[in-house]
Amino acid sequence: MGAFLDKPKTDKHNEEGIGNGLKYGLCSMQGWRVEMEDAHTAVIGLPAGLKDWSFFAVFDGHAGAKVSAYCAEQLLDHIIANEDFRGKIDITDGTEIQPSIEDVKKGLKTGFLQLDEKMKEIPEMASGEDKSGSTAICAIVSPSHVFFANCGDSRAVLCRGGKCAFGSTDHKPVNPIEKERIQNAGGSVMIQRVNGSLAVSRALGDFEYKQVAGKGPCEQLVSPEPEIFIEERHPDDQFMVLACDGIWDVMSNDELCAFVQSRMKVTPSLEQICNQVVDTSLYKGSRDNMSIVIVAMNGAPKQCEEAIKKEKELDDKIETTIKEILENDPPENQDLPYIVHVLANTLEDMFPPGGGIASKRTLIETIYRKLRPQEDEDQ
Repeated sequence: MGAFLDKPKTDKHNEEGIGNGLKYGLCSMQGWRVEMEDAHTAVIGLPAGLKDWSFFAVFDGHAGAKVSAYCAEQLLDHIIANEDFRGKIDITDGTEIQPSIEDVKKGLKTGFLQLDEKMKEIPEMASGEDKSGSTAICAIVSPSHVFFANCGDSRAVLCRGGKCAFGSTDHKPVNPIEKERIQNAGGSVMIQRVNGSLAVSRALGDFEYKQVAGKGPCEQLVSPEPEIFIEERHPDDQFMVLACDGIWDVMSNDELCAFVQSRMKVTPSLEQICNQVVDTSLYKGSRDNMSIVIVAMNGAPKQCEEAIKKEKELDDKIETTIKEILENDPPENQDLPYIVHVLANTLEDMFPPGGGIASKRTLIETIYRKLRPQEDEDQ
């Protein structure tokens, strides 16, 4: 779904913040899509006595940006304000009321379902004029746990002790549980899509797929019910990543964890790392909008002089190799694709893990344009 531009829009939106022992950075970029339909939320310190709690979310819209934008504004309020989330009063920290694990789990589901019901009342939704929908991946971080809630095919991962310790499950129509619900609602899965059209089996909005009489909201062709995962926090928790499928389409969980971990040893800027992930995904072939939130935790890797030195050695080697090709090779072997091919083969073991040569394409092109300013920008 969605049309493409002749050239990708690479302007980036960035944010960063710090608090509660966490540090986050985020980046969103339109890329090749005609419209930017992603949205995000990042809040450190929640209201209603939850100042030690934080909330992060990424929303990947489709068929328009209205639902994703609305979710980014409203989902957190719908989660923390509903009675299921507040649960039974349990004073465990001074005079603050702390929801139990079960309260949070119930409150997350109720928040998603109530928000979906509320959006049905928006005039453009009620009339059918706006048919947009959105995936949602969110994380509530308490002092003791991380609660992930996923609806659709955006994804979250948690890196612990140098490895990907957790990854949420994508909701695709071909998944057996999803396919069974779709068929029970009178639908079908064709070309891996709901009724041959929608590529996700759970989403907020998409109300044209939620009109089967006699079926509850979680029994429709497309369900707004989040799948909830609970991870107890550990001292060796390093970071978590929430991102839309514009990232995951071209990088696996392990690749992204390895790449982010390697970048943290080179730079303390999470914004910069987010930008590198987005640029790397673009060069790896992503054609979608791209949004990513990286949340660094207490065990996150620190800048390392050895890693910084290796990075500089790689960058210098790239520039030296490009100069040698331009000075010594015949003209037909001096175009950018050929240079990228040579670098990929000769420096393969030096590129950042998970990112590969794609993570250095911006640098390669910058050096090439500097040395060959007469070359056409579109080469």
